[in-house]
Amino acid sequence: MHDAENDAVPSIDTLRERYQAERDKRIRPDGMAQWRELKGEYEAFDRDPFADPNFTRDPITEEVTVIIVGGGFAGMLTAIDLAKHGITNFRIVEKAGDFGGTWYWNRYPGCMCDVESFVYLPLLEETGYMPTEHYASATEIFQYCQLLGRTFDLYDKALFQTDVTGAHFDEASSRWTVETSRGDTLTSQFVVLAGGILHKAKLPGIPGIETFKGNAFHTSRWDYRYTGGSATAPMEKLKGKRVAVIGTGATAVQVVPQVAKVADELYVFQRTPGAVGVRNQRPTDVEWFKSLQPGWQRERIINFTKAVTGGHPEVDLVNDGWTEFMWEDTQVQSSDETENERLERIDVELMETIRQRVADIIEDPDTAERMKPYWGKHCKRICFHDEYLPAFNRPNVHLVDTEGRGVDALTEHGVVANGVEYPVDLIIYASGFEVTTDLYRRLGFDPVGKGGVSLSERWSDGAHTLHGVMASGFPNMLLISIVQGGFGTNFSHLLSEASKHVASIVEACVDEGIQTIEPEPAAEDEWLNVLFTIGMGNGAYFQRCTPSFYNSEQQSIDMRSARNLTYTGSLLDYVGYLERWREDSTHPGTTTTA
Repeated sequence: MHDAENDAVPSIDTLRERYQAERDKRIRPDGMAQWRELKGEYEAFDRDPFADPNFTRDPITEEVTVIIVGGGFAGMLTAIDLAKHGITNFRIVEKAGDFGGTWYWNRYPGCMCDVESFVYLPLLEETGYMPTEHYASATEIFQYCQLLGRTFDLYDKALFQTDVTGAHFDEASSRWTVETSRGDTLTSQFVVLAGGILHKAKLPGIPGIETFKGNAFHTSRWDYRYTGGSATAPMEKLKGKRVAVIGTGATAVQVVPQVAKVADELYVFQRTPGAVGVRNQRPTDVEWFKSLQPGWQRERIINFTKAVTGGHPEVDLVNDGWTEFMWEDTQVQSSDETENERLERIDVELMETIRQRVADIIEDPDTAERMKPYWGKHCKRICFHDEYLPAFNRPNVHLVDTEGRGVDALTEHGVVANGVEYPVDLIIYASGFEVTTDLYRRLGFDPVGKGGVSLSERWSDGAHTLHGVMASGFPNMLLISIVQGGFGTNFSHLLSEASKHVASIVEACVDEGIQTIEPEPAAEDEWLNVLFTIGMGNGAYFQRCTPSFYNSEQQSIDMRSARNLTYTGSLLDYVGYLERWREDSTHPGTTTTA
């Protein structure tokens, strides 16, 4: 729907006031500090429930050309691209028990990708794999990651259940040394930090969280021993249980319907309502898939990215909720006030269809009103699901709206919200992953570069990179991250392009006999100016949004946090910067040694 009816839409002034009120009452003085790291007293929440707890192996000492930290899509695609360039002397280090990254950890019931499988799953033409559904389940995606590992001979290159504990650059040898939790000592010319955008789980810092005596876990560490069932089978052990789900974002939208089917009572604690459109899940049309011509996936990926960033392709190949809602980029501010008013009207009309869908589905008027999202369509990640809203019509499902404050406290027996205690047997934290926190915090170690300077020291005033990929002071350290890098609805598109860029840098250095490469500080400053210039176009939009990881919980912006922004323009424009840099054989903006 690219045109909407105006009659039932409240006035712009009315909605501006409502949006502002919803934003203001959710701003917290602790900002990003409201979340807890899964370490120390919270370390039990980070236990890997899927890996072999008795796994052991002997320490390894070896030298390779490239060490890749991370075995999700970013790490796997980097390895695959390196091999395509003839570079096979690499090692992948992964803390989990297998490949998959996010899709290793996210095995909660109902989990699936929210981007069409045919554009989300990389290398479908190379593997010949046909996704079984329009939106693949997490189980299928994890199995596909394993298929990638087998197809491209990555398993022999991987060290699983292994944490990197340190990495430092030796200037005399121009080599990196990486130490691990298994006692390994690995040296390499290049280190690729592909630690993942979504892998470090976070917990809300609720007072009393350590006092609860029932069962509790994060959705990315789902405990099927307690719930019974599996990602595809009913959780029969939840019968007779009282369950709390804390969170109403993309994870909760998928978890709630599954828990609702079995739990005696389900309490869903809401700080901010999510926006939930129609997913329209369906099986793959086999004949259609067979009819696709060579080159179809890249064409479809680019078409989708254009459609969701206001690129207006002539034909919308995907034609789903994403392309419908994001067809027009309404976050961009124009010097033409008439154009700004047009964009604002489009934004509120689309969000009004979301609010109307809530009213049409939720039978209780009070619950429906509390579940209507009053924020702009770019403020948070829109969700698409066919079962979430209907779940609240079940008599055993109860919405606990905290009016933007969040949960008050936990006790030995339950959850306190709005001054009322809700006794429960199980608390499920659907609180997502860290996204905009410091990179070294999410990596779990602090790389040390030239002169013994750590990344946390060098970036004490914020990130310094060229394209979000290379960092001065850290030769041959290559990053795949959204910190000063690209961002997009389809994360796998970003990861595919970033891994391609990283592999091409390694190849160029190997072919040309370059020992080290790092960006010049002036080039980093120039890139930062690009980021600021692009960001100015939509900064005002995000200031009006309710708090989320998109705007770092609306905490006050200083230069440090400003430096950690992403490229907020179209992902295709960001990719253009990478492609133009690769086309210039002088490796502009960098210093190299032979």
